[in-house]
Amino acid sequence: MTDNRNTILAVILSGFVLIAWQYFYNVPQMEKQRAQQQAQAELQKTTPQPTASATPGATPQAGGAAQPSTPGASPAQPVVARDAAIAASPRVKIDTPRIAGSISLKGGRIDDIALVQFRETVDPTSPPIILYSPSGTAEPYYAEFGWVAATGVTAKMPDAQTVWQQEGSGSLTPTTPVVLKWDNGDGLTFRRTVSVDDHYLFTIKDEVSNVGNAPVTLYPFALISRHGAPQVSGYYILHEGLIGYLGDQGLQEYAYKKIDEAKKVDFKVTNGWLGITDKYWASALLPDTNAQLQARFSSNASGNLHTYQTDYLLDPVTVAIGSTATANARLFAGAKEAGVVGVFPFAGLGGYNKELGLNHFDLLIDWGWFYFITKPMFLGLDFFYRFFGNFGISILLVTVIVKLLFFPLANKSYASMAKMKSIQPQLQALKERYPDDKVKQQQEMMEIYRKEKINPVAGCLPVVIQIPVFFSLYKVLFVTIEMRHAKFYGWIKDLSAPDPTNLFNLFGLIPFDPTTIPVFGHYLALGIWPIIMGITMWFQMKLNPTPPDPTQQIIFNWMPLIFTFMLAGFPAGLVIYWAWNNLLSVVQQSYIMRRNGVKVELFDNLKATFAKKAT
Repeated sequence: MTDNRNTILAVILSGFVLIAWQYFYNVPQMEKQRAQQQAQAELQKTTPQPTASATPGATPQAGGAAQPSTPGASPAQPVVARDAAIAASPRVKIDTPRIAGSISLKGGRIDDIALVQFRETVDPTSPPIILYSPSGTAEPYYAEFGWVAATGVTAKMPDAQTVWQQEGSGSLTPTTPVVLKWDNGDGLTFRRTVSVDDHYLFTIKDEVSNVGNAPVTLYPFALISRHGAPQVSGYYILHEGLIGYLGDQGLQEYAYKKIDEAKKVDFKVTNGWLGITDKYWASALLPDTNAQLQARFSSNASGNLHTYQTDYLLDPVTVAIGSTATANARLFAGAKEAGVVGVFPFAGLGGYNKELGLNHFDLLIDWGWFYFITKPMFLGLDFFYRFFGNFGISILLVTVIVKLLFFPLANKSYASMAKMKSIQPQLQALKERYPDDKVKQQQEMMEIYRKEKINPVAGCLPVVIQIPVFFSLYKVLFVTIEMRHAKFYGWIKDLSAPDPTNLFNLFGLIPFDPTTIPVFGHYLALGIWPIIMGITMWFQMKLNPTPPDPTQQIIFNWMPLIFTFMLAGFPAGLVIYWAWNNLLSVVQQSYIMRRNGVKVELFDNLKATFAKKAT
């Protein structure tokens, strides 16, 4: 066994993980996503979207259980532009620091929301992110609240065609709620008060007054409806679709394909919330934590298109003659910001999760199975961001802290590697003494390891430790909105996206995108930071003596280049981390080698490499 064997094994292990990840996952997913986008674009050109009414027309069952009906599509109609659909009905403007939009008086729906603090691209003048859109548009998405009549109640109820009247005038702002009113002309008056905070929380208070000649029994309901399957990232590490934390049943996640197969899933829970989540945005119903819910996830097909819905019914309320019944609901509709959702359970930063006493609302952000690594990684990055205002600097500092935390373990590993170098003459002598007896060589080697107190697998530990840190940082960069469009310095305008420069078009001098070349174009994304990462990895390899075995030499020579291309398509923040980690590893290993009396051969090996090339 040579002194480099453990390092080679560690490099091969990590290289295999990255290559397998790229080949079997990233590349197929990229192709799948492109195909889905093309198919959906063609579908929208040829197939009109349904203008479904998602108002539950309930048919309560015997015994008091009521279920809202699955939305049924109206006859297909031409898709209209979003602006035209908004202008087609009277509306109340929504005006907050983070949300612009409106409430439709026709149907009383919240169906027009734009997130003004987030843009489609890194260009601050690009359009804001559109979350909600009305029925009749290409991508209807809205929330609706109200009452469902119990069995035997014939009173007219407000539905998707009902036109509400606004009491007073003015816009919905964090300081000015709006009140909507509708009279059914038969003794029932419905009044809805909508409030909004300065983030993404709507509070809805529905009241119904009965001045008729008989009591009525009604069921409060709330729903979120989305027409058509949206474009999703398509990555296994991220959930997009229907989501909820439903009491004792815990976190429930249904991707669009999964709920298409199930059609409908019912839950009876207390202390739950439910909604629909995208990568960075979400819409969720947040009922009172002590409310008993008849909750449901559902998918209703209309031709090739589906309507996805999360909804719930509360216990029935009987409105006596001359009395008023009240139902309260809450709606989250916005960006999945960690501080707003409630990831931080300290320092007054508990967000909605703590303020509203919700049940694990922080899981709206998909931290994954390894949340015990992923979440601390994010908390560390966010902590330094609050001081320096740059997530790139945060990545560099967190890398240093990780290095310090694992320094004792790395110290033992590098010290063992240094001892391996010091006994190299003894190992070479064994090969010469027993040239044809491999068993005897191994026995004598193990005896030398035991005598010198060397752990032959210690060299694997630095890379093995780095792998979970690598993937936790990858997860944070991929799923957290805080990393979206997070700038570093120079040309890096988005740490969550790959380095935008490219060697194969001379870093922008040639107006050509090599990644658009069919079949192998995605391998031609090679920016400046991946090249820097490859160089630092090459330095780290050259820190060790050139192995005598030709196969090992090939591995050492080609591994930095392979990693350079494999990491080129990863988020820039991850590549910066790897480059910085390589540099710190070179410094750390050099220090430990000197302390153990072993010569640092980095510059000698570099000179030898260039000398060979010159020869």
